[in-house]
Amino acid sequence: MINIDKKVKVIEGCTPDKIPDEVLSSSEPLILKGLVSSWPIAQAGLASLEEVEKYLLKFYEGQEVVAFLGKPENNGRIFYDETLTGFNYDSVSTKLDFALKQLRQHAENSAPPTIYIGSTSVDQYLPGFRAENDIALGEHNPLVSIWISNKCRIAAHWDSPLNIACSVVGHRRFTLFPFEQMENLYVGPLDKTPAGQAISLVDFYNPDFEKFPKFKDALPYAQIADLEPGDGLFIPSMWWHHVESLDSVNVLVNYWFKGAPGFFGKPVNALFNAVLSIRDLPPEQRSAWKMIFDHYIFDYNKEDFAHIPEQAQGAIGDLTDDNARKIRARLLNQLNR
Repeated sequence: MINIDKKVKVIEGCTPDKIPDEVLSSSEPLILKGLVSSWPIAQAGLASLEEVEKYLLKFYEGQEVVAFLGKPENNGRIFYDETLTGFNYDSVSTKLDFALKQLRQHAENSAPPTIYIGSTSVDQYLPGFRAENDIALGEHNPLVSIWISNKCRIAAHWDSPLNIACSVVGHRRFTLFPFEQMENLYVGPLDKTPAGQAISLVDFYNPDFEKFPKFKDALPYAQIADLEPGDGLFIPSMWWHHVESLDSVNVLVNYWFKGAPGFFGKPVNALFNAVLSIRDLPPEQRSAWKMIFDHYIFDYNKEDFAHIPEQAQGAIGDLTDDNARKIRARLLNQLNR
């Protein structure tokens, strides 16, 4: 494993019903010490694996979940195959109670198969869970997901929403980089990914510095967050994070929220559309489009458009729910031609 000295800053005193605004607006990751240690699921984890299983299943209504199954020789790494056109695991549908039983049966196995149930909607699959285990995020309407696995590691990736990750059973280690280190992390394919987000191809347990020499330049910017059961981690939007589950059974509950109105679109959609329509244009046309994007998007200044009456500004005016609908309809009409 790579050696990193810098630790994520620890914040004491946060509780599920009171997370300070300065935490949610932080531009740096923060460990929220003991944030959810009072949750019943965290207390069950301190008791036994049987209690964890019993507690989760009291909310489960029998729907199948998606699980990744990896061979023991993968050492828990969720990744591609050697060609980068497939993966080193099988994706299967299974019952949660069966998966939990398998995790418990392999708990003492020194070389178990990887069992990984990724981002699974709490409200859909464990209705009632949040009545006993939840955090208050005020006006935000988060997507709340549960992650269950044995020892495994997820390659460094980024998420667009803000994120509060709560380690409720077992220990986790996050290795985080600011987004500016993207070029040093050797990012893989955009559209063929293990779980929807492009990932770093560097093996953090055994980095190949001959193949990925610039990764050394990223290491001085890395931060480590070691989470004990009950700890939370605030991850700002776009921060790269590599995630390790360190125990025989690990449960994490996370909260994704935009920090922006719900009618805002997904930026990654604009990226794919730009690949389709701009990336392979002649250089002089790309340069022109770069200037256009700077003018309307990246260097946007409302005063630059004061010469246009407000009622005529359309897409360059204030982005409201109504205006967003019109833009979306225009896009759909163009894309469907």
